[in-house]
Amino acid sequence: MTRNTAREIATHLAYELSFTELSVKDFLDARLSEESFSALAEEYELYETTPNQKQDQYIRRLVAGVADHAAELDTYIEKYAKGWRFERISLVASAIMRVAMFEILYMPDVPNGVAINEAVEIAKKYETPEVARFMNGILGSFVREEVKE
Repeated sequence: MTRNTAREIATHLAYELSFTELSVKDFLDARLSEESFSALAEEYELYETTPNQKQDQYIRRLVAGVADHAAELDTYIEKYAKGWRFERISLVASAIMRVAMFEILYMPDVPNGVAINEAVEIAKKYETPEVARFMNGILGSFVREEVKE
């Protein structure tokens, strides 16, 4: 499994977390299990390989971080989504941007350009080209205005 795949899985899980009453830890323990991956692998190629320890830690760090910082990340999305109310942005697009913003703010080992590019590539799989461009603009503005390198 590549980091790209782990990031995409983290995005799926960050999205799904909105729909569960489980704690983040319990949710991740269930969803990152071999049984869960085996069940999903029949429908989604993304889940063919269970994450190794390093990938599991990366996914957990991303999803837990997004959960812990959701209000902060949503404030940034709303600030840079010029002309759009946050409620108009799809839950999938929000999850993708939250993951990218968390990486940019809290994971210095991930270059900002990589976080943005990966977010746009994931968006192209699940959203329209217009939404992917919109997200690219939000993330680019966010980095230019908020991130001091």
